[in-house]
Amino acid sequence: MLLIYVPKLTNRLGYTINVVMRDILQTEFAITTDATTFERHEDARLCYAPQPIASVKAPYIKATHLLFETSIMEQECHYFEYEGTPAIYPVYGQGTDLPFDPFSAIFFMISRYEEYLPHRKDEHDRFMASESLAYKHGFLQTAVVDRWALMVRDLILKYYPNAIFRERCFNFIQTVDIDAAYCYLHKGFFRTIMGFLRDGLHRRNPAEVRRRLRVLTGKEHDPYDTFDYIIEQNRRLKKHGTLLFFALLGDYDMYNKPVSHFNNQFRELLQHIGDYSKVGIHGSYQSFEEPKRLERETARLADILHRPIVRNRFHYLRFTLPEAYQTLQRAGITHDYSMGYADQLGFRCGTCTAIPFFDLSNDQEMPLSIHPFVSMDTTMRNYLKLTKEEAKEQYHALVDEIRAVNGTYCCIFHNQNLCDYDGWDGWTEVYEDLIQYVCSDNSEK
Repeated sequence: MLLIYVPKLTNRLGYTINVVMRDILQTEFAITTDATTFERHEDARLCYAPQPIASVKAPYIKATHLLFETSIMEQECHYFEYEGTPAIYPVYGQGTDLPFDPFSAIFFMISRYEEYLPHRKDEHDRFMASESLAYKHGFLQTAVVDRWALMVRDLILKYYPNAIFRERCFNFIQTVDIDAAYCYLHKGFFRTIMGFLRDGLHRRNPAEVRRRLRVLTGKEHDPYDTFDYIIEQNRRLKKHGTLLFFALLGDYDMYNKPVSHFNNQFRELLQHIGDYSKVGIHGSYQSFEEPKRLERETARLADILHRPIVRNRFHYLRFTLPEAYQTLQRAGITHDYSMGYADQLGFRCGTCTAIPFFDLSNDQEMPLSIHPFVSMDTTMRNYLKLTKEEAKEQYHALVDEIRAVNGTYCCIFHNQNLCDYDGWDGWTEVYEDLIQYVCSDNSEK
Protein backbone atom coordinates (compact mmCIF):
# COMPACT_ATOMS: atom_id res chain seq x y z
CA MET A 1 0.00 0.00 0.00
CA LEU A 2 1.17 3.51 -0.84
CA LEU A 3 2.10 5.66 2.16
CA ILE A 4 2.06 9.43 1.66
CA TYR A 5 4.01 11.67 4.00
CA VAL A 6 2.81 15.22 4.63
CA PRO A 7 4.10 17.55 7.36
CA LYS A 8 0.56 18.61 8.30
CA LEU A 9 -2.79 17.17 7.25
CA THR A 10 -5.29 19.92 6.45
CA ASN A 11 -8.81 19.66 5.10
CA ARG A 12 -7.67 20.94 1.71
CA LEU A 13 -4.79 18.50 1.49
CA GLY A 14 -6.79 15.47 2.64
CA TYR A 15 -9.52 16.27 0.15
CA THR A 16 -7.09 16.66 -2.75
CA ILE A 17 -5.18 13.46 -2.01
CA ASN A 18 -8.47 11.57 -1.79
CA VAL A 19 -9.59 12.84 -5.19
CA VAL A 20 -6.25 11.97 -6.80
CA MET A 21 -5.60 8.59 -5.21
CA ARG A 22 -9.12 7.29 -4.60
CA ASP A 23 -11.21 8.78 -7.40
CA ILE A 24 -8.76 9.10 -10.29
CA LEU A 25 -5.87 6.69 -9.70
CA GLN A 26 -7.96 4.22 -7.69
CA THR A 27 -5.18 2.87 -5.48
CA GLU A 28 -4.96 1.94 -1.82
CA PHE A 29 -3.11 4.50 0.25
CA ALA A 30 -2.61 5.94 3.70
CA ILE A 31 -1.40 9.33 4.92
CA THR A 32 1.05 9.96 7.74
CA THR A 33 2.53 13.05 9.36
CA ASP A 34 5.11 10.98 11.24
CA ALA A 35 8.51 10.92 9.53
CA THR A 36 9.65 7.82 11.42
CA THR A 37 6.63 5.83 10.28
CA PHE A 38 7.33 6.96 6.74
CA GLU A 39 10.99 5.95 6.96
CA ARG A 40 10.12 2.45 8.21
CA HIS A 41 7.42 1.77 5.62
CA GLU A 42 8.55 -1.04 3.32
CA ASP A 43 6.10 -0.56 0.46
CA ALA A 44 5.57 2.33 -1.99
CA ARG A 45 6.04 5.84 -0.58
CA LEU A 46 5.47 9.43 -1.68
CA CYS A 47 6.73 12.53 0.10
CA TYR A 48 4.72 15.75 -0.29
CA ALA A 49 6.27 18.52 1.74
CA PRO A 50 8.17 21.81 1.47
CA GLN A 51 11.38 19.84 2.11
CA PRO A 52 12.24 16.17 1.36
CA ILE A 53 13.09 13.59 4.00
CA ALA A 54 16.77 13.11 3.25
CA SER A 55 17.01 9.61 4.71
CA VAL A 56 14.35 8.19 2.37
CA LYS A 57 14.78 7.44 -1.31
CA ALA A 58 11.22 7.94 -2.52
CA PRO A 59 9.40 10.16 -5.00
CA TYR A 60 9.30 13.71 -3.72
CA ILE A 61 6.89 16.48 -4.75
CA LYS A 62 7.69 19.88 -3.36
CA ALA A 63 4.62 21.46 -1.75
CA THR A 64 3.60 25.07 -2.20
CA HIS A 65 1.56 26.97 0.37
CA LEU A 66 -1.97 26.58 -1.03
CA LEU A 67 -3.04 23.35 0.66
CA PHE A 68 -1.78 24.45 4.06
CA GLU A 69 -3.89 27.62 4.11
CA THR A 70 -7.51 28.22 5.06
CA SER A 71 -7.93 31.74 3.69
CA ILE A 72 -9.09 32.68 0.18
CA MET A 73 -6.79 35.13 -1.61
CA GLU A 74 -5.50 36.01 -5.05
CA GLN A 75 -3.21 33.30 -6.41
CA GLU A 76 -0.02 33.57 -8.45
CA CYS A 77 -0.41 30.40 -10.52
CA HIS A 78 2.39 31.15 -13.03
CA TYR A 79 1.26 29.11 -16.02
CA PHE A 80 3.87 27.17 -18.01
CA GLU A 81 4.11 23.89 -19.91
CA TYR A 82 5.80 20.69 -18.79
CA GLU A 83 6.36 17.89 -21.29
CA GLY A 84 3.66 19.37 -23.51
CA THR A 85 1.07 19.55 -20.72
CA PRO A 86 -0.21 22.80 -19.16
CA ALA A 87 1.04 23.32 -15.61
CA ILE A 88 0.65 25.85 -12.80
CA TYR A 89 2.25 26.36 -9.36
CA PRO A 90 5.89 25.87 -10.43
CA VAL A 91 8.41 24.85 -7.77
CA TYR A 92 12.16 25.36 -7.71
CA GLY A 93 15.16 23.78 -6.07
CA GLN A 94 16.95 20.45 -6.14
CA GLY A 95 15.34 17.17 -5.22
CA THR A 96 11.80 17.62 -6.45
CA ASP A 97 10.73 15.06 -9.03
CA LEU A 98 8.27 17.38 -10.75
CA PRO A 99 8.81 21.06 -11.61
CA PHE A 100 5.36 22.00 -10.31
CA ASP A 101 3.02 21.16 -7.45
CA PRO A 102 0.30 18.94 -9.00
CA PHE A 103 -1.72 18.72 -5.78
CA SER A 104 -2.04 22.50 -5.44
CA ALA A 105 -2.80 22.76 -9.16
CA ILE A 106 -5.50 20.11 -8.89
CA PHE A 107 -7.07 21.74 -5.83
CA PHE A 108 -7.14 25.14 -7.53
CA MET A 109 -9.09 23.64 -10.44
CA ILE A 110 -11.50 21.24 -8.73
CA SER A 111 -12.39 23.56 -5.84
CA ARG A 112 -13.17 26.29 -8.40
CA TYR A 113 -10.98 28.58 -6.32
CA GLU A 114 -11.06 31.33 -8.94
CA GLU A 115 -14.87 31.52 -8.73
CA TYR A 116 -14.59 32.68 -5.10
CA LEU A 117 -12.38 35.59 -6.17
CA PRO A 118 -13.68 38.86 -7.69
CA HIS A 119 -14.72 38.33 -11.32
CA ARG A 120 -17.03 39.63 -14.03
CA LYS A 121 -20.36 37.90 -14.61
CA ASP A 122 -22.57 37.57 -17.67
CA GLU A 123 -26.17 38.77 -18.05
CA HIS A 124 -27.41 35.76 -16.05
CA ASP A 125 -24.96 36.36 -13.18
CA ARG A 126 -22.86 33.35 -14.24
CA PHE A 127 -19.11 32.95 -14.00
CA MET A 128 -17.85 33.31 -17.55
CA ALA A 129 -15.44 30.94 -19.26
CA SER A 130 -13.40 33.94 -20.40
CA GLU A 131 -12.64 34.75 -16.75
CA SER A 132 -11.05 31.36 -16.14
CA LEU A 133 -7.34 30.58 -16.08
CA ALA A 134 -7.93 27.63 -18.42
CA TYR A 135 -9.56 29.81 -21.08
CA LYS A 136 -6.95 32.55 -20.83
CA HIS A 137 -4.10 30.08 -21.33
CA GLY A 138 -5.84 27.89 -23.91
CA PHE A 139 -6.21 24.63 -22.00
CA LEU A 140 -9.96 24.63 -21.41
CA GLN A 141 -10.37 21.55 -23.61
CA THR A 142 -7.64 19.58 -21.85
CA ALA A 143 -8.44 17.31 -18.89
CA VAL A 144 -5.49 18.75 -16.97
CA VAL A 145 -6.50 17.41 -13.56
CA ASP A 146 -6.62 13.83 -14.80
CA ARG A 147 -3.36 14.31 -16.70
CA TRP A 148 -1.63 15.75 -13.62
CA ALA A 149 -2.87 12.79 -11.57
CA LEU A 150 -1.42 10.42 -14.17
CA MET A 151 1.92 12.23 -13.86
CA VAL A 152 1.85 11.46 -10.13
CA ARG A 153 1.07 7.82 -10.91
CA ASP A 154 3.91 7.58 -13.42
CA LEU A 155 6.30 9.13 -10.91
CA ILE A 156 5.38 6.54 -8.27
CA LEU A 157 5.72 3.71 -10.81
CA LYS A 158 9.18 4.98 -11.74
CA TYR A 159 10.32 4.25 -8.17
CA TYR A 160 7.98 1.32 -7.51
CA PRO A 161 7.18 -0.56 -10.73
CA ASN A 162 5.00 -3.05 -8.85
CA ALA A 163 2.70 -0.42 -7.31
CA ILE A 164 -0.93 -1.22 -8.13
CA PHE A 165 -3.26 1.28 -9.78
CA ARG A 166 -6.61 0.03 -11.03
CA GLU A 167 -7.25 0.97 -14.66
CA ARG A 168 -10.38 3.05 -15.17
CA CYS A 169 -12.75 2.58 -18.09
CA PHE A 170 -14.09 5.27 -20.41
CA ASN A 171 -17.73 6.09 -19.67
CA PHE A 172 -20.33 8.11 -21.54
CA ILE A 173 -23.22 9.92 -19.88
CA GLN A 174 -25.75 11.64 -22.08
CA THR A 175 -28.04 13.97 -20.18
CA VAL A 176 -31.17 15.56 -21.59
CA ASP A 177 -32.69 18.77 -20.25
CA ILE A 178 -36.47 18.94 -20.57
CA ASP A 179 -37.02 22.69 -20.72
CA ALA A 180 -40.16 22.21 -22.83
CA ALA A 181 -41.53 18.70 -23.18
CA TYR A 182 -43.88 19.74 -26.01
CA CYS A 183 -43.92 22.44 -28.62
CA TYR A 184 -47.71 22.69 -28.96
CA LEU A 185 -49.43 20.06 -26.84
CA HIS A 186 -50.57 20.30 -23.22
CA LYS A 187 -49.86 24.01 -22.83
CA GLY A 188 -53.29 24.91 -21.49
CA PHE A 189 -56.02 27.00 -23.09
CA PHE A 190 -54.49 30.45 -22.55
CA ARG A 191 -50.96 29.58 -23.78
CA THR A 192 -52.42 27.75 -26.80
CA ILE A 193 -54.55 30.74 -27.83
CA MET A 194 -51.63 33.09 -27.35
CA GLY A 195 -49.52 30.81 -29.54
CA PHE A 196 -52.03 31.02 -32.38
CA LEU A 197 -52.20 34.82 -32.06
CA ARG A 198 -48.41 35.17 -31.94
CA ASP A 199 -47.88 33.03 -35.04
CA GLY A 200 -50.80 34.45 -37.00
CA LEU A 201 -50.74 38.14 -36.16
CA HIS A 202 -47.34 39.04 -34.74
CA ARG A 203 -45.07 36.77 -36.78
CA ARG A 204 -47.45 36.47 -39.75
CA ASN A 205 -46.50 32.84 -40.20
CA PRO A 206 -49.50 30.90 -41.56
CA ALA A 207 -47.40 27.74 -42.01
CA GLU A 208 -46.73 27.68 -38.29
CA VAL A 209 -50.43 28.20 -37.55
CA ARG A 210 -51.30 25.24 -39.77
CA ARG A 211 -48.64 23.06 -38.15
CA ARG A 212 -49.83 23.94 -34.67
CA LEU A 213 -53.37 23.03 -35.68
CA ARG A 214 -52.29 19.69 -37.20
CA VAL A 215 -50.46 18.73 -34.01
CA LEU A 216 -53.32 19.78 -31.75
CA THR A 217 -55.80 17.75 -33.82
CA GLY A 218 -53.59 14.66 -33.75
CA LYS A 219 -52.66 14.72 -37.43
CA GLU A 220 -48.97 15.36 -36.79
CA HIS A 221 -46.49 14.39 -34.08
CA ASP A 222 -45.37 17.13 -31.68
CA PRO A 223 -41.78 17.93 -32.79
CA TYR A 224 -40.41 18.28 -29.25
CA ASP A 225 -41.60 14.79 -28.27
CA THR A 226 -38.33 13.03 -29.11
CA PHE A 227 -38.10 10.97 -25.95
CA ASP A 228 -38.60 7.51 -27.43
CA TYR A 229 -36.04 8.38 -30.12
CA ILE A 230 -33.50 9.37 -27.43
CA ILE A 231 -34.14 6.19 -25.44
CA GLU A 232 -33.71 4.09 -28.59
CA GLN A 233 -30.44 5.83 -29.46
CA ASN A 234 -29.16 5.18 -25.95
CA ARG A 235 -29.71 1.45 -26.47
CA ARG A 236 -27.01 1.58 -29.15
CA LEU A 237 -24.49 2.45 -26.45
CA LYS A 238 -25.15 -0.74 -24.49
CA LYS A 239 -22.51 -0.93 -21.74
CA HIS A 240 -20.82 2.29 -22.91
CA GLY A 241 -23.47 4.76 -21.79
CA THR A 242 -25.84 6.08 -19.17
CA LEU A 243 -28.92 8.20 -19.87
CA LEU A 244 -30.25 10.89 -17.52
CA PHE A 245 -33.14 13.34 -17.92
CA PHE A 246 -33.63 16.59 -16.00
CA ALA A 247 -37.19 17.92 -15.81
CA LEU A 248 -38.01 21.60 -15.38
CA LEU A 249 -40.96 21.92 -12.98
CA GLY A 250 -40.72 25.57 -11.96
CA ASP A 251 -43.56 28.05 -12.06
CA TYR A 252 -44.17 29.65 -15.47
CA ASP A 253 -42.39 32.98 -15.99
CA MET A 254 -39.98 34.74 -18.35
CA TYR A 255 -37.19 32.19 -17.95
CA ASN A 256 -39.14 29.06 -17.03
CA LYS A 257 -41.74 27.79 -19.51
CA PRO A 258 -42.47 24.19 -18.62
CA VAL A 259 -45.66 22.21 -19.07
CA SER A 260 -47.66 22.35 -15.83
CA HIS A 261 -46.72 19.64 -13.36
CA PHE A 262 -50.45 19.10 -12.86
CA ASN A 263 -50.90 17.99 -16.49
CA ASN A 264 -51.64 14.26 -16.54
CA GLN A 265 -49.99 13.64 -19.93
CA PHE A 266 -46.79 15.32 -18.78
CA ARG A 267 -46.79 13.34 -15.56
CA GLU A 268 -47.27 10.11 -17.51
CA LEU A 269 -44.42 11.10 -19.83
CA LEU A 270 -42.04 11.59 -16.90
CA GLN A 271 -43.11 8.25 -15.43
CA HIS A 272 -42.51 6.61 -18.81
CA ILE A 273 -39.03 8.16 -19.03
CA GLY A 274 -38.34 7.04 -15.46
CA ASP A 275 -38.88 3.43 -16.52
CA TYR A 276 -35.85 3.65 -18.83
CA SER A 277 -33.51 6.12 -17.14
CA LYS A 278 -32.85 8.13 -14.03
CA VAL A 279 -34.65 11.48 -13.78
CA GLY A 280 -33.45 14.51 -11.86
CA ILE A 281 -34.79 17.97 -11.20
CA HIS A 282 -33.87 20.81 -13.55
CA GLY A 283 -33.75 23.52 -10.91
CA SER A 284 -35.49 26.62 -12.27
CA TYR A 285 -33.78 29.90 -13.13
CA GLN A 286 -34.16 31.37 -9.63
CA SER A 287 -33.82 28.14 -7.66
CA PHE A 288 -30.14 28.32 -6.67
CA GLU A 289 -30.77 31.50 -4.66
CA GLU A 290 -34.21 30.51 -3.31
CA PRO A 291 -33.95 27.26 -1.33
CA LYS A 292 -37.69 26.95 -0.74
CA ARG A 293 -38.34 27.16 -4.47
CA LEU A 294 -35.92 24.31 -5.20
CA GLU A 295 -37.42 22.21 -2.41
CA ARG A 296 -40.89 22.81 -3.86
CA GLU A 297 -39.82 21.78 -7.36
CA THR A 298 -38.02 18.69 -6.08
CA ALA A 299 -41.13 17.68 -4.14
CA ARG A 300 -43.21 17.98 -7.33
CA LEU A 301 -40.95 15.55 -9.19
CA ALA A 302 -40.84 13.17 -6.25
CA ASP A 303 -44.64 13.17 -6.19
CA ILE A 304 -44.77 12.32 -9.91
CA LEU A 305 -42.13 9.57 -9.84
CA HIS A 306 -42.85 8.23 -6.34
CA ARG A 307 -39.16 8.16 -5.46
CA PRO A 308 -36.59 10.43 -3.78
CA ILE A 309 -34.92 12.98 -6.07
CA VAL A 310 -31.16 13.18 -5.61
CA ARG A 311 -29.93 14.68 -8.94
CA ASN A 312 -30.03 18.27 -10.16
CA ARG A 313 -28.95 20.50 -12.99
CA PHE A 314 -29.66 24.21 -12.77
CA HIS A 315 -31.67 25.77 -15.61
CA TYR A 316 -29.52 28.12 -17.74
CA LEU A 317 -26.57 26.60 -15.81
CA ARG A 318 -27.20 29.50 -13.47
CA PHE A 319 -25.46 29.09 -10.12
CA THR A 320 -22.80 30.67 -7.93
CA LEU A 321 -20.43 29.08 -5.45
CA PRO A 322 -20.80 28.14 -2.70
CA GLU A 323 -24.41 29.30 -2.26
CA ALA A 324 -25.92 27.09 -4.96
CA TYR A 325 -24.39 23.88 -3.68
CA GLN A 326 -25.35 24.75 -0.12
CA THR A 327 -28.92 25.12 -1.39
CA LEU A 328 -28.75 21.69 -3.02
CA GLN A 329 -27.64 20.07 0.21
CA ARG A 330 -30.54 21.57 2.11
CA ALA A 331 -32.89 20.15 -0.54
CA GLY A 332 -31.47 16.63 -0.17
CA ILE A 333 -29.68 16.65 -3.53
CA THR A 334 -26.50 14.54 -3.56
CA HIS A 335 -25.48 14.76 -7.25
CA ASP A 336 -25.19 17.90 -9.38
CA TYR A 337 -24.61 18.05 -13.16
CA SER A 338 -24.32 21.84 -13.66
CA MET A 339 -20.52 22.18 -13.71
CA GLY A 340 -19.67 23.41 -17.17
CA TYR A 341 -20.00 26.50 -19.36
CA ALA A 342 -22.91 27.61 -21.52
CA ASP A 343 -20.76 29.53 -24.01
CA GLN A 344 -17.67 27.31 -24.29
CA LEU A 345 -16.82 23.63 -24.57
CA GLY A 346 -14.41 22.01 -22.18
CA PHE A 347 -13.50 21.23 -18.60
CA ARG A 348 -14.65 23.95 -16.22
CA CYS A 349 -12.97 22.28 -13.25
CA GLY A 350 -10.24 20.65 -15.31
CA THR A 351 -11.49 17.09 -14.95
CA CYS A 352 -13.76 14.47 -16.46
CA THR A 353 -14.07 12.68 -13.12
CA ALA A 354 -16.92 13.04 -10.64
CA ILE A 355 -15.60 14.83 -7.56
CA PRO A 356 -16.91 15.80 -4.11
CA PHE A 357 -17.73 19.44 -3.53
CA PHE A 358 -15.24 21.29 -1.35
CA ASP A 359 -16.76 24.39 0.24
CA LEU A 360 -13.92 26.89 0.38
CA SER A 361 -15.94 29.30 2.47
CA ASN A 362 -16.19 26.71 5.26
CA ASP A 363 -12.96 24.85 4.44
CA GLN A 364 -14.59 21.44 4.30
CA GLU A 365 -15.64 18.67 1.93
CA MET A 366 -19.41 18.31 1.59
CA PRO A 367 -21.60 15.27 0.77
CA LEU A 368 -22.37 16.42 -2.76
CA SER A 369 -20.91 14.84 -5.92
CA ILE A 370 -20.15 17.15 -8.84
CA HIS A 371 -20.44 15.54 -12.28
CA PRO A 372 -18.76 17.91 -14.78
CA PHE A 373 -20.06 18.08 -18.34
CA VAL A 374 -17.90 19.12 -21.30
CA SER A 375 -20.32 19.87 -24.13
CA MET A 376 -23.85 21.11 -24.77
CA ASP A 377 -25.80 21.19 -28.03
CA THR A 378 -26.76 24.86 -27.69
CA THR A 379 -23.11 25.79 -27.07
CA MET A 380 -22.21 24.30 -30.44
CA ARG A 381 -24.97 25.95 -32.46
CA ASN A 382 -26.08 29.07 -30.63
CA TYR A 383 -22.91 30.32 -28.90
CA LEU A 384 -20.06 29.07 -31.08
CA LYS A 385 -22.08 29.13 -34.33
CA LEU A 386 -20.50 25.86 -35.51
CA THR A 387 -21.59 24.08 -38.64
CA LYS A 388 -22.73 20.50 -38.26
CA GLU A 389 -19.40 19.19 -39.55
CA GLU A 390 -17.46 21.44 -37.18
CA ALA A 391 -19.61 20.23 -34.30
CA LYS A 392 -18.82 16.61 -35.17
CA GLU A 393 -15.11 17.40 -35.11
CA GLN A 394 -15.42 19.06 -31.71
CA TYR A 395 -17.33 16.10 -30.27
CA HIS A 396 -14.71 13.69 -31.61
CA ALA A 397 -11.84 15.73 -30.16
CA LEU A 398 -13.47 15.81 -26.70
CA VAL A 399 -14.16 12.07 -26.79
CA ASP A 400 -10.52 11.44 -27.71
CA GLU A 401 -9.25 13.65 -24.88
CA ILE A 402 -11.41 11.88 -22.32
CA ARG A 403 -10.59 8.43 -23.66
CA ALA A 404 -6.89 9.28 -23.29
CA VAL A 405 -7.35 9.54 -19.50
CA ASN A 406 -10.12 6.90 -19.24
CA GLY A 407 -12.55 9.45 -17.88
CA THR A 408 -16.27 10.10 -18.21
CA TYR A 409 -17.73 12.08 -21.10
CA CYS A 410 -20.82 13.86 -19.78
CA CYS A 411 -22.75 15.94 -22.34
CA ILE A 412 -26.02 17.87 -22.54
CA PHE A 413 -28.74 17.65 -25.16
CA HIS A 414 -32.27 19.06 -25.21
CA ASN A 415 -35.25 17.08 -26.42
CA GLN A 416 -36.52 20.08 -28.44
CA ASN A 417 -33.22 20.32 -30.34
CA LEU A 418 -33.27 16.72 -31.55
CA CYS A 419 -35.81 17.39 -34.27
CA ASP A 420 -35.73 19.18 -37.63
CA TYR A 421 -37.44 22.28 -36.29
CA ASP A 422 -36.66 25.86 -35.29
CA GLY A 423 -33.22 25.96 -36.93
CA TRP A 424 -32.08 22.54 -35.74
CA ASP A 425 -32.52 20.84 -39.11
CA GLY A 426 -30.00 18.04 -39.53
CA TRP A 427 -28.58 18.18 -36.00
CA THR A 428 -29.92 14.71 -35.24
CA GLU A 429 -27.17 13.61 -37.64
CA VAL A 430 -24.60 15.24 -35.33
CA TYR A 431 -26.17 13.54 -32.32
CA GLU A 432 -26.18 10.12 -33.95
CA ASP A 433 -22.61 10.62 -35.16
CA LEU A 434 -21.49 11.20 -31.57
CA ILE A 435 -23.28 8.05 -30.42
CA GLN A 436 -21.63 6.11 -33.23
CA TYR A 437 -18.19 7.55 -32.44
CA VAL A 438 -18.50 6.55 -28.80
CA CYS A 439 -19.49 3.02 -29.81
CA SER A 440 -16.85 2.59 -32.53
CA ASP A 441 -13.15 1.89 -32.44
CA ASN A 442 -12.41 5.04 -34.47
CA SER A 443 -11.79 7.22 -31.45
CA GLU A 444 -8.28 7.28 -30.01
CA LYS A 445 -7.71 5.04 -27.05
